[in-house]
Amino acid sequence: GITGKYGTRYGASLRKVIKKMEVSQHSKFFCDFCGKFSVKRVAVGIWNCKDCRKVVAGGAYTKATASSVTVRSTIRRLREAVEK
Repeated sequence: GITGKYGTRYGASLRKVIKKMEVSQHSKFFCDFCGKFSVKRVAVGIWNCKDCRKVVAGGAYTKATASSVTVRSTIRRLREAVEK
């Protein structure tokens, strides 16, 4: 797998955690602007869409962190409450 480069070093549980991070950081994510799965990680926290060339700040290993999802949903809920 992707953690085969570590061999038998560092223990199985640590290699499993690293595998989760490396798989997510190397996968493609959905672009909110052009609607395609073409967003890849450029550096830590920097995500670039190959098709529409938008650059987005995000998490280190995933495009959206758990806290950013929470904040976004809270802002949306509060905005809907104000509109009513």
